[in-house]
Amino acid sequence: MLFYRACLPLSRRTLNLAARTIRTHRRAARSRWRRLDAAQQALLVLVHLRKGETFAEVGAGFGVGATTAWRYVRETTRLLADQAPSLEQGLRRVRSNGWEYVILDGTLIACDRLAADRPFYSGKHRHHGMNAQVVATPDGDPVWVSGALPGAVHDTRAARVWRIGDRVAAAGLFGLGDKGYAGYSPAVLTPFKGRNKPEWQKEANRLHARLRSPGERVMAQLKNWRILRRLRCCPHRATEITRAVLVLQLREAR
Repeated sequence: MLFYRACLPLSRRTLNLAARTIRTHRRAARSRWRRLDAAQQALLVLVHLRKGETFAEVGAGFGVGATTAWRYVRETTRLLADQAPSLEQGLRRVRSNGWEYVILDGTLIACDRLAADRPFYSGKHRHHGMNAQVVATPDGDPVWVSGALPGAVHDTRAARVWRIGDRVAAAGLFGLGDKGYAGYSPAVLTPFKGRNKPEWQKEANRLHARLRSPGERVMAQLKNWRILRRLRCCPHRATEITRAVLVLQLREAR
């Protein structure tokens, strides 16, 4: 087996957040001894999440077995996911910054094909995966990520499950969504559909697209964590992994 040195494009404060979370958990659990210290465990987890390396690969780089690497990743992602902000907390942050609207979009977190694959197959993306709803600020930073639903669930249905429209309206805001959310909620504005639209509708669609375009940046930020490009684990862990990535991305963006 060959080894090489590599860099991780993350800041020290992100590593410190993960390491501090692990140390706090170890003290609470009165953990007596671990193969890796808290900082090394945090770095292992960040490598796995950011680069999407397998447990065998990342474990070999840190001198531990694949099972130990799996246990470290499961433990740390759970601890980080527990720190993820709720939608109400995210909307309060949006209001405190003086914004009047949020951007709503959905994404498919791809996963390997399953034996019982029909609920996980997205006809829109033509791939198996999990549907996650993302709420972002007007300048393109994520504020909240929903729990993951099977890929066959449409964005509108997912938004209804999480009551996003009602919660956005209750915060005194409105949302901008793509055509997939048409007819979902008065609090979520979508472009006009159809051909041969009058000029005022075309202009409204152009304005809507300009305001909503930073939402694409949010997806790029999250998918930079390569673990979210294709899950090799149980798809029902997508919620925990996505929320852990959100916590790390929020710290990285500060």
